[in-house]
Amino acid sequence: MEFKANEFKPNEILKFIRQNADMTQEQLAKALLKSKNWVKNNEQGLNRYYFEDLIKIANICDVEIIFKEKQNGKRNKEKA
Repeated sequence: MEFKANEFKPNEILKFIRQNADMTQEQLAKALLKSKNWVKNNEQGLNRYYFEDLIKIANICDVEIIFKEKQNGKRNKEKA
């Protein structure tokens, strides 16, 4: 399954990954060495997790994160 993360809030992404891995909040918290409240608060958007947390979550849930350049975005490719 593929989805564009920029179309979702960070808390929605976390919940989506966890649920698709068929994990409870408690199971994910234990795997991350964090509290269940940490997972719950992040899924509700009350806290913001760090990028390194997202990488750990992806590894635990066997999810691949791919960064792509925007198709229609213009980049300045001039050399200095």
